[in-house]
Amino acid sequence: MFTGLITDIGTLRGVDHRGDLHARIATGYDMATVEIGASIACDGVCLTVTAKGDDWFEVDISAETVSKTTLGAWAEGKRVNLERALRVGDELGGHIVSGHVDGVAEIVATRDEGESTRFTFRAPEALARFIAPKGSVALNGTSLTVNEVDGVEFGVNIIPHTKQMTTWGKAKAGDRVNLEIDTLARYVARLQDWPG
Repeated sequence: MFTGLITDIGTLRGVDHRGDLHARIATGYDMATVEIGASIACDGVCLTVTAKGDDWFEVDISAETVSKTTLGAWAEGKRVNLERALRVGDELGGHIVSGHVDGVAEIVATRDEGESTRFTFRAPEALARFIAPKGSVALNGTSLTVNEVDGVEFGVNIIPHTKQMTTWGKAKAGDRVNLEIDTLARYVARLQDWPG
């Protein structure tokens, strides 16, 4: 589990498309405190550390994960949002994020509002019903509050701190991002669909 509060920006040092996708990610994390087998959310996708060095770790990414996320387009030099797994006793400042991405959204517009930036996204039609005004979404692993919803499009406001501490400062219209809907919305929908 994660909170959607990004704690580092990693850089892809290498990507290998043999069988599964394999990636090496440079990080500022103290890798002495990260165990092999630990989970790290990379652009919102929960991945398992399979190897590590002083300032890097490696992950293996299955074809299923590639098909549901933006990770298939990863290339050397790309910067990615990172978050280590939540530990008991940690502050929960965002919202509960599983790292199980539901689909890919697209940035359709951006506009500055004061020092912040308003982003408009287009969600896949099958996921749009799970996105509600003042609800939460995780986009590229970042916990964000939905401002408004209009059909399959929704808006969020990114403050200067978030733009500086994540990859959102470089995001632009046309970019595709990993979307995880709020866990609560998923269970409410399941209960509504239950035949009982």
